[in-house]
Amino acid sequence: MLAREVSTGAIAYSRCYARPNEDIEPDADDQMLPHVGDLTRFMQVVGAQPAHLVGHSWGAFICLLTAIRHPQLVRSLVLGEAPVLTLFTSVPPRPPELLRLLVRRPRTALAIVGFGARTHLPAQKAFRRGDDEGALQRMSHGVLGRDAYERLPEERKQQARENLNTLRAQVLGAGFPPLSDDDVRGVTAPTLLMTGARSPAYPLRLADRLQELLPNAERVEIAGASHLMHEENAVAVNQTILGFLARHASQTVGSM
Repeated sequence: MLAREVSTGAIAYSRCYARPNEDIEPDADDQMLPHVGDLTRFMQVVGAQPAHLVGHSWGAFICLLTAIRHPQLVRSLVLGEAPVLTLFTSVPPRPPELLRLLVRRPRTALAIVGFGARTHLPAQKAFRRGDDEGALQRMSHGVLGRDAYERLPEERKQQARENLNTLRAQVLGAGFPPLSDDDVRGVTAPTLLMTGARSPAYPLRLADRLQELLPNAERVEIAGASHLMHEENAVAVNQTILGFLARHASQTVGSM
């Protein structure tokens, strides 16, 4: 989602391959940088730049990359649990990287290893043997938490099934683009980091590092919610975003 001004409302779009758009072709790769290009072109075509960008999960990472590559297009950022794994390791992680991370940031290393062992690798194996439902459950349990996934209504789970080709492409594909500490430090736009109070350790440790690196960041924990915070506690999420945008409505490119 992106917004020009708080007073003019918001312009929302569904990124390529995301429901309700047509799903990606089976066995294709869904890389992140083409989505950055889509977002920047969309902003320019509709005249919504510089914008206050609001993104969640993959969308949050796309918004962050947009701010890194095209800072002139961004007034502020709202990032909901961006999966910035490549701040710490390559994808897939190499053992020496994990060992160094274990020494420097043991909690983060354990969270990444746990996510890989219990979620990402089992999901990859499930997709490769054709067990799409099993892969979806593995990823959902690891990202949302088992309880949060089980509480989802069947209609919501069906929506996820309708994007299984895209999930497969993300899990089996080339992974996230490289991301350095200096890349993130260079993002001076005001940034709101939102995390769920019930989210698993993995996204929380990634948010910790973003909070350390971003020079103009604040963080809010959404009560009673995990990764799908905008669905589990929509009132709190909306109030938090609107309050942040109201404080930065007049943010200009020259002051970023």
